[in-house]
Amino acid sequence: MWQRFKRAMRSFAGFFVSSIEDPELILEQNVRDLNDQVPKMNESIAMVRANVTLLEKENTKYQQDVRELTAKVKAAIQAGRDDLAAQYASRLQMEKQALDRNQAQLDTAKMAYEKALNLKKAFMREKERKTQEAMTAIRDARRAKWQSKVADTMESFTVAGIDSTHDEMIAKVNERAAVNEARMQMALESVDHQALSIEEEAEKIQANELVKQFKMEMGLDSPAPVSDVGGGQEKTIGKKVEVK
Repeated sequence: MWQRFKRAMRSFAGFFVSSIEDPELILEQNVRDLNDQVPKMNESIAMVRANVTLLEKENTKYQQDVRELTAKVKAAIQAGRDDLAAQYASRLQMEKQALDRNQAQLDTAKMAYEKALNLKKAFMREKERKTQEAMTAIRDARRAKWQSKVADTMESFTVAGIDSTHDEMIAKVNERAAVNEARMQMALESVDHQALSIEEEAEKIQANELVKQFKMEMGLDSPAPVSDVGGGQEKTIGKKVEVK
């Protein structure tokens, strides 16, 4: 029973953690963590380098002491002071041992420094790769969110009935336009176009007659002589009588 309870609690905790996890935020935090590790790594490398520098200085000092003691041993021997030469020789032996130990430590420190530099190079390459992967994943996540919003918007159109009512409203508008066009056509066909043409022609004749009257009043035109018209008719009649 206890095992089942623990398993249920672990599954509940896992579900809770997975529900609140945001991959985009976690990736951004991972990138920040990687960037934060660079100063720490530089500090560690600086400490290793400082140790190398210190050992190099000690190594230089030991070498100088060995040279000086060697010279003193030779000088004491030349002066016939074997006892003094023995003392210098004893110190020289200790300095040489210290120099050997320091040289070994220096070699180890240099190897550690080289490994630290190589480790930093490898870390920086891995950091760059992970950063690029994280940024690509973040861009994909943001694009996926945008696509999800677009999909939700399109689905809301369908759910709200916009798709079903859109075509219906378009059909109603077209139907009303067709009815109004038919009414306009029927109204135009009911008009007496011949009567309108006659009235327009009469208005033109009246306008021309009015213009002629204005010209006659202004002395710009004179009325046609009636005698010429009557004489012409009499001559025609006379000719017809003579033929008979």
